[in-house]
Amino acid sequence: MVAAMTRLIITEKTSQARDLRAALGDRIGQILPAEGHLLRLAEPHEVESSWKNWASVLLKPKGLYPTKPATQGNKPAKLKAIATALKKCDEVILATDCDREGQLIGQQILEHYGYRGRVRRALFTAQDPKSLRQAFDKLKPNRELHPLYEAAVARQQSDQIFNLSLTRTATRTLLAPGVKGVIGIGRVKTPTLAIVCLRELEIRDFKVEDYFEVVANAKVADGTFVMRHAPPVKARIKDRSVADAIVKAATKFTGPLAVKVEDRRQAPPKLFDLPSLQKTCGQRWGWSAEKTLAIAQELYDGSGKQLITYPRAEARYLAENQIDDVADIVSAMTRLRGFAHLTIDKPVIRRGKAGHFSDKALEGVSHHAVVPNVNVMGELEKRIARLSDDEKRLFALVCRSYLAAVMPDFEYRQTTISMRVPVPDSPALNAADFRAVGRMPLKPGWKEAFGSAETETSKSKEKEAEQTLPQLADGEMATLNRPRVQSKKTQPPPRYNEGTLIDAMQNAWRFIDDDVLRDRLKEAKGIGTPATRAGILTGLKRQNLLTAKGKHIVPTPAGLQLFEMLRAAV
Repeated sequence: MVAAMTRLIITEKTSQARDLRAALGDRIGQILPAEGHLLRLAEPHEVESSWKNWASVLLKPKGLYPTKPATQGNKPAKLKAIATALKKCDEVILATDCDREGQLIGQQILEHYGYRGRVRRALFTAQDPKSLRQAFDKLKPNRELHPLYEAAVARQQSDQIFNLSLTRTATRTLLAPGVKGVIGIGRVKTPTLAIVCLRELEIRDFKVEDYFEVVANAKVADGTFVMRHAPPVKARIKDRSVADAIVKAATKFTGPLAVKVEDRRQAPPKLFDLPSLQKTCGQRWGWSAEKTLAIAQELYDGSGKQLITYPRAEARYLAENQIDDVADIVSAMTRLRGFAHLTIDKPVIRRGKAGHFSDKALEGVSHHAVVPNVNVMGELEKRIARLSDDEKRLFALVCRSYLAAVMPDFEYRQTTISMRVPVPDSPALNAADFRAVGRMPLKPGWKEAFGSAETETSKSKEKEAEQTLPQLADGEMATLNRPRVQSKKTQPPPRYNEGTLIDAMQNAWRFIDDDVLRDRLKEAKGIGTPATRAGILTGLKRQNLLTAKGKHIVPTPAGLQLFEMLRAAV
């Protein structure tokens, strides 16, 4: 009689183990959860005794830093249970999160104990029963994920070597003799601190300048509207006498209008990845990056929820095979009270990098955009009833984004009007160009999905275009009345909030002048990952290097001092 195969399934957390048991029962094997990382890297002095004393040396062992069992909380008991099961099992299935860290958490345990049996990988972006059953029907050989594991090991080892080496070197060389403390250096946290400090210094050094614009009422046969002379930044009027000369020239001036009418289309915005979701929630509701991630994670794997796909997404696209899900998701969404007013008889599918469904755009990416989970559309009402108010708000935002993505373009008619006014009394300016822009919506398209939920930021950008204009013909004569000078002041760059700082971390290549380094950082999608950036900000606050000032993030005196010390030492 052939003995039955003994199988062990390792999950990343208890909720995954619970959902797997609910979906698959005990037939697949023993299910044991890790609680995040059950192993740590050895400390430098555990590898080389001479490294116990801090000095300016590179803490790089001959091979890799070995792993050691973690000792905090219930981790030892969790690791012991997995180690015991590994001795008896013929096969392991890794069912941790489907990203670099998830691969490291599971596979590092197997490497630590030298497991050499069969290993397969379950890949899923949602934890509802259907998604989990599908993942276990399509298990992959774990060797296909080995490059992901190697990338995680490389990051972990490099952080250990360089962060600790630089921390010790900075502490020993930059602190004055007798001064206690540690100058902590991190591959992600130190550049993040620098981003905030550079902006703070830029604000402090900013010198406010006065400049002037001129507005006037333009009268035509069918009505009156406002025109403005507002030169671009590099040509702003800084001399009040020039503005006064324009007012004098524009008073009762009559001349022809140049009228340009264009019918335009605007496609819906990209779907959410985690950074754009954190930025939007920060701008709209003042949420921290950590709060946004926590709520999204609960919507993803909270008990009886599983309403969205994996939230730590690094792309704003979906795979092209997910086009098959559109009809089911749209049908279920538009049965909800909040979206019942939308008519989406024929969803619009936009392919390629300019659209929303693109296999090419997802090459080398672990996780697609954050969208509603197609596998729970049959019981939406029941699951939504379990949500807190904040969870409902975030879920509605993800739903609006998805629905907008498959709705028609927003169509509008834009009218641009210009008039050139000669200015004979100003040697600095021969003529002043007055301008007005009007926008008339033709078809709301995807904007109906957002309605009044559109951010104030997007509305303010369109403020110039919201003016209602009378019927106008190209070459029609107009007379300017009541021209007046508007005094304005230049504004310093805004401080970061958590959302815009996450965005700056993702686009950190913009701060680099070296073309080669700039391209490499751009390819790496900035510093940190969608999964770690919120934690970096929390850590910098905990270390009293950054702090919150209202909705903004600013450096503490200690943070600025550290930044200046490091900058001076370069």
